[in-house]
Amino acid sequence: MAERKLIAVLPMLEEGLRARVRDAAVQRGFMIRFLETAEEALPQVADAEIIFGTSPELARHAPALRWFCTPFAGVDNFTAPGVFASPDAVLTNSSGAYGVTIAEHILMVTLEMLRHMPEYEEIVRSRSWVRTLPVSSIRDSRITLLGAGDIGREAAIRLRSFSPAALVGVNRSGARRGTEFDRVIPQTGLDAILPETDILIISLPDTAETRHMLDARRLAMLPDGALVVNVGRGQVIDTPALVAELQAGRLRAALDVFEQEPLPADDPIWDCPNLRITPHVAGNMTLPYTRRHIVEMFLEDLDNYCAGKPLAHQVDLKRGY
Repeated sequence: MAERKLIAVLPMLEEGLRARVRDAAVQRGFMIRFLETAEEALPQVADAEIIFGTSPELARHAPALRWFCTPFAGVDNFTAPGVFASPDAVLTNSSGAYGVTIAEHILMVTLEMLRHMPEYEEIVRSRSWVRTLPVSSIRDSRITLLGAGDIGREAAIRLRSFSPAALVGVNRSGARRGTEFDRVIPQTGLDAILPETDILIISLPDTAETRHMLDARRLAMLPDGALVVNVGRGQVIDTPALVAELQAGRLRAALDVFEQEPLPADDPIWDCPNLRITPHVAGNMTLPYTRRHIVEMFLEDLDNYCAGKPLAHQVDLKRGY
């Protein structure tokens, strides 16, 4: 009988979490190999039934693959035609593991921008003593969260404690899950809510539907001084249009994601005023909670897979999430 093979390429996992994956795989009859790089794994994946890793290149060389689990939430690298050599392969992601760390990042950069921390950093760096920059507050701000899934809900929970005037979630359907938001509206209502938004938080994936959803027309709908926080995908915002708004001093922004990454050193956005840039670290796997949750989600679906049940975290490749 052929050996069932599970390949894991997750160098960020500590030994305790590897042991949990290893024990679960062996108990279910799999031979598991932990490898440190995609290059090291490529010669091993031709007969792999399951791959737990980050690189779509592995799926291209795995004709026997039945299930690929990525520890990331975003799957745009997996949606292009020809990524999967096996027509029977399904993809799961780890959406739901990053809400805590990204929500904390959102809170951090929002407070930094409202309280002029980038400017005060420059003041202190020059050994000056200026104390008069006019700060603003989350309190009484009208907050719109474009993306009302795990990240949006976790952010809303934390923002609620600062007493905003409104917390409005936006999703495809307008369906409301839980009590984190004051209300949830469909994306068709975005134009109506933007003029009533002081802080816009974006946590959307990159899909055909979301690409440049925040174009010049919609950015112009935001009130003067509004803050745009993007932790989803850079493709959601028309970057030149946002650069124009920042250079004009009308909007502020905190961006963790960009249309091109790494952000080129000569990109004009580096020099924009009223902007906090972070290098796609909001949802990094450096938080132990995140890594534990990723493993727990994989183990949940390993049970489902071996029992012949639908996978709980399966991605619709056509929709991109």
